Amino acid sequence: MKKVLFLYTETAPYFLASVARLVKDHGVEAHIIRWPVNKEAPFETKSVDGVTIHDREGFNETSLRRFANNLKPDIILTSGWVDKGYLQVCRDAHKRGVPTVMCSDTAWRGGLKQWAAVGAARFWLHRTFSHAWVTGEAQALYAEYLGFSRDRIRRGFYAADLDRFAPLAKRFEEGKAAKFPHRFLCMARYIPSKGHQYMVEAFAELCDAGEAKDWELWCIGTGELHPLAHEHSRIKHLGFVQADEVWKYMEQSGVFILPSLYEPWGVVVHEHAAAGFPLMLSDAVGARHRFLKDGHNGQCFIAGDKESLKKAFREVIATPDAELVAMGLRSAELATDWGPKEWAGTLMELIDERHG
Repeated sequence: MKKVLFLYTETAPYFLASVARLVKDHGVEAHIIRWPVNKEAPFETKSVDGVTIHDREGFNETSLRRFANNLKPDIILTSGWVDKGYLQVCRDAHKRGVPTVMCSDTAWRGGLKQWAAVGAARFWLHRTFSHAWVTGEAQALYAEYLGFSRDRIRRGFYAADLDRFAPLAKRFEEGKAAKFPHRFLCMARYIPSKGHQYMVEAFAELCDAGEAKDWELWCIGTGELHPLAHEHSRIKHLGFVQADEVWKYMEQSGVFILPSLYEPWGVVVHEHAAAGFPLMLSDAVGARHRFLKDGHNGQCFIAGDKESLKKAFREVIATPDAELVAMGLRSAELATDWGPKEWAGTLMELIDERHG
């Protein structure tokens, strides 16, 4: 039986769904070491046969290295390079020829900080990681700058739980065709980078000007800015919702919106595309490159630009309901060619790629 060790920061339901599929399809034994649960995204963790979760707080550097050495994993996957203890475990395994994979959603932006990271990485990265597994093309470019050869870079590290979200498109289709819900749905943490403030201001201004017709805006999430959320009669702030309960709000909503000022990827985009939603995404959302074709299944707008967002709102509001239903089905088509099954297959391929 192959053994897989994940050295992780935050775990989310979509990641655990992919690990569960890995165990189911390939019969591996999986171990996840993770940081404490993020208070802004307190997802409940369900037990999965074949998957053991360990708390990072239970290890110091020595006991962490001992645990990994005794486990003798066939591959180690690590969240970036923020945890020095994780990096040491990878260096130990790298010396033994075990594939060690740096997993990242950080896009190449070309700033001074990234160039400095590129310069520093040349001294230690090749001794620590054999591969990089990233989310998309901008992330793959960063991995190349860091020194990974193209044949050692994989894409598609994030995958929505298609078993959970893809059936929703069919389940919602009849109801939305009969009466399309005139509600925009935003699901994101209430932190500055997500862009809630200019989104709710833009929508409130459209409502007050009589341009929003009967549309509403619903927001799911929590975070530091939640207590300061803009109040308006046509805007609902629903707080944090567990993954098992989200479908109830999705069923009552018509169009998904993510106004992020900075969003390296955004699995939530993949989830709502799979569930059959037209998409409204800022041009800062990395996942738009894969799941949004402007005008085909949604609208793209300039991040942080209220007037650009208002224009996109107006475009959607003016679109006939039947066309919005069709746009949602186009989203579902774009979303279902990559999921936990393909993710698990990629990981098994990496196990077989021993490095020199």
